[in-house]
Amino acid sequence: MLSASTLPHLPGCYLFKDSEGLVLYVGKARDLKKRVSSYLNRQDHDPKTAAMLESAESVDFIVTNNEVEALILENTLIKRHTPRYNIKLKDSSRYASIQLTDESFPRICISRKSSGKGTFSGPFVSARERDYVLSLLRRTFGLRTCKRLPKRACLRYHMGACSGPCIGQISEADYRERVKRAESVLRGRTRELLASLKEQMKEAAELLEYERALELRSQIGALERMQERQHVEQAKKHDQDILSYKIEGGQVYLMLFKVYRGTLEEKQDFIFAWSENFVEEFLVQYYSENDPPEELILEETVDESLAAFLSHRKKKTVKVTVPKQGEKKELLELAERNVEAGFFGDRKKIEALQEALRLDRPPEVIDCFDISHLMGSATVGSMVQFRGGRPDKSQYRRFKIREVAGIDDFASIAEVVRRRYSRLKKEMRELPDLIIIDGGQGQLNSAQKELDKLGVWVPVISIAKGEEEIYVPGLDQPLPINRNDRASLFVQEIRDEAHRFAIAYHRLLRQKALRT
Repeated sequence: MLSASTLPHLPGCYLFKDSEGLVLYVGKARDLKKRVSSYLNRQDHDPKTAAMLESAESVDFIVTNNEVEALILENTLIKRHTPRYNIKLKDSSRYASIQLTDESFPRICISRKSSGKGTFSGPFVSARERDYVLSLLRRTFGLRTCKRLPKRACLRYHMGACSGPCIGQISEADYRERVKRAESVLRGRTRELLASLKEQMKEAAELLEYERALELRSQIGALERMQERQHVEQAKKHDQDILSYKIEGGQVYLMLFKVYRGTLEEKQDFIFAWSENFVEEFLVQYYSENDPPEELILEETVDESLAAFLSHRKKKTVKVTVPKQGEKKELLELAERNVEAGFFGDRKKIEALQEALRLDRPPEVIDCFDISHLMGSATVGSMVQFRGGRPDKSQYRRFKIREVAGIDDFASIAEVVRRRYSRLKKEMRELPDLIIIDGGQGQLNSAQKELDKLGVWVPVISIAKGEEEIYVPGLDQPLPINRNDRASLFVQEIRDEAHRFAIAYHRLLRQKALRT
């Protein structure tokens, strides 16, 4: 069964896969968990989405630094995997780049290609930003836009927006120097130009030329946004593999990112027992069966013999890099974030909840209850269990409400809590570390009374829909926990899963009733 419980509240891309690991759909999100949860919790899907969810067996994800990177990565993954349910995106062209043509007097223009004659920078997700940067560079460096050099000066020259190579107003050498400067800006080396523009903006403001100052500020903003280069799509001419890992409890949690021609396209996860030289052992074993990249980016140096082994396998020199700063360091940090989110996000949720509720021990096992009914009929209860931060579906339970007539959520919660824990006590089975009730103070008090009668001394809280306020017994006011804190988001996640499970059971009973 699909679940969003392992996804973090971070930007990135999600991949729905079938039972054989084939990618069915690729999407991007500002918040991975919320986006995927919206798929699983909604019932009014269009036929295509419903068919995709019916075929999907798992959800994978890749974390990015921001939503812009997620957009670029989504486009890359769709091009690579051609998912069945991304028909429109699959057939669309890539985001446009800015091209400096390979001519005597190069032009600067927009291109949908990313290779060929000339140099390419991008792609740019925002067409508005791309056009503004293009216009800025044309005006700043006086670069021509005409496809053929005219025999007389055009309007752009007379407006001071072109250096006039068509009429010999600039030599080919000087013009190419301007092109190099524009190319430097497009590659992110904008510090000198930014300093000049800021000085001009300051002078315009002192001369009370506010309109020009605002225009310069917009230009500066466009150039500064250009510095926020997409780490997932860089202008590289070789393949890279990025290795990041973390050691915990005698285990190594390792991720390998593969960058093809500057485009992050794949990640692989590995878990194995720690040993003193595990990095070298892993690399030798992995690249004995897989083609090495032209550059391997690592967190720490390795023996020179390993680089020689990789070069021998590649039949050309393999560069092993341990970056200290710059783009490669940022790529390595992005891989580290994915290791944290992919392997250790669950543990951090548990620790955050323990701290927020001031529990004596980590809530490794959590039971959560929800009630569902349709206009007071066919009332059902659900209980889901999270173990180690993830759903333990083998412990999910469903309850038909037997003792309550009509709409009475308080009595219904009391019934399911009583039935659940009287049975656990009778069978002398493990009790949870925390109990969560979907509802406000009324539902919480009903559950607490039943637990007291049974002599079950387990911490219990409730979460009220809407403001997502968390209540504990004995306090009239909710706990001072922000709804966007990690602890609250974890409680919401568990509550949402209990609600989904209750709705699914309720729907099943209605279908049976209709068939009858």
